[in-house]
Amino acid sequence: MRPRHRVRQTVNVINLSTPLGFLIAGIGRAKPSRGPHGLVVARGYRLRVPAAVAFTVGNVIVVRISDERLAGRPELLLHEGRHATQYAFCIGPLMLPFYFVAAGVSWVLSGDFASHNLFERLAGLDDGGYRRRPVRVALAGRRRRAG
Repeated sequence: MRPRHRVRQTVNVINLSTPLGFLIAGIGRAKPSRGPHGLVVARGYRLRVPAAVAFTVGNVIVVRISDERLAGRPELLLHEGRHATQYAFCIGPLMLPFYFVAAGVSWVLSGDFASHNLFERLAGLDDGGYRRRPVRVALAGRRRRAG
């Protein structure tokens, strides 16, 4: 494991985001196993929320898709690994309110929780399987008139 991944792993344990990830995975009855770059992949998540095929809390990537589908989307683990790094930089679980605010702003701008979400953009929209949506027409018109 590279030193930067070891640092991320250590920081996310200390800031309690990885233990929170294990707790959430356990509640959803997902089975954790070692993943790449010091990450843990918890497979078989059974709860309906969140609706995403994968999400990350600390160094724990929680997935609901089959191993075959996951193997066909290696970029998804890269995307989720970037979120693990974001947890390290955002002081762990404190990332969650920041993320939800960013998702809300994105929804207001585009009607989509990811397109203009800073965290999803930095993790790579395409790698996460998200479509890029433009700013809503009504908002785009207001921005032009105000400028």
